[in-house]
Amino acid sequence: MSEIEYFYAAHSAFAYLGSARLSVIVGRAGRRIRHKPFDLRRSMQHLGAPGFTERTDAHKAYYFGREIERWSEYRDAPVVGYRPTYHDNDIGLPNRVLIAAQEAGVNVDGLAHAMLEAHWRDDCDLADADTLAGLARGLDIDPDPLFTAAGGPEIAALYEANTEEAIRRSVFGSPTYFVDGDMFYGQDHLEMVERALQRHFVGTWPPV
Repeated sequence: MSEIEYFYAAHSAFAYLGSARLSVIVGRAGRRIRHKPFDLRRSMQHLGAPGFTERTDAHKAYYFGREIERWSEYRDAPVVGYRPTYHDNDIGLPNRVLIAAQEAGVNVDGLAHAMLEAHWRDDCDLADADTLAGLARGLDIDPDPLFTAAGGPEIAALYEANTEEAIRRSVFGSPTYFVDGDMFYGQDHLEMVERALQRHFVGTWPPV
């Protein structure tokens, strides 16, 4: 079964807004999701993209305000507000836990959605281990092996590899999807992802 490569960060607003829709699209196509959580903040810095505080007030109000508000209504994905309380906390732990879940073969699709939803709908702190453990248990996943793995060198190496791969493949942000090597940036392109699973678009990526 072919995989959809899914680059995202566990705290990403737009990954959350597209999460449920992605699962529906991939399920209908008979595909699997290959989760590739990465260090979004580091990759954006490497690519020279402005951080949140470096953007203009008008850009922040539109992109992180009105756009989230509209897509929240359209996708039926409630949000807590403009910016979750703990949004600037460390994102390494939840990203590594997701990688550990995928390596363990447990329900990483469900866990990723639960994390994104808890952060953006319920204002949860994803840097808090107890919060993450509760989300895992809610899906009948034992969190202890995941935390053990997430703190070890193998998962750390995979997290680093995901981040380096995202930089190398010019992943501009979260979420980014690859369908048989063709890149689609942003959850607003999920309908194009759905079409690509049925019939490839003309052309290639990256450009020759």
